[in-house]
Amino acid sequence: MQNEVGDMVDLYVPRKCSATNRIITAKDHTSVQIIIGHVDENSLYDGRFTTFALSGFIRAQVIIFLLY
Repeated sequence: MQNEVGDMVDLYVPRKCSATNRIITAKDHTSVQIIIGHVDENSLYDGRFTTFALSGFIRAQVIIFLLY
C-alpha cells in the first residue's frame, strides 16, 4: 500500500507483549492493549499516556493465578 507521499508501507504492524517481549500475532484474538493515562500531583490528567500490550497467553496465566 502507498501512503500520501507515495512511499510503500505495510498495512499490519505487529505489537510486542509488554510482559514477555514476544510478538503478538494477528491471530491472537485474546490479546489486549491497555492505555494508562498519567496524572499530575493534583490528580488531573496531563495528556501523557503509557501503552501496555498483553498477549492472550499472559491473560490466561493471570486468570489461572487469580483463581487460586
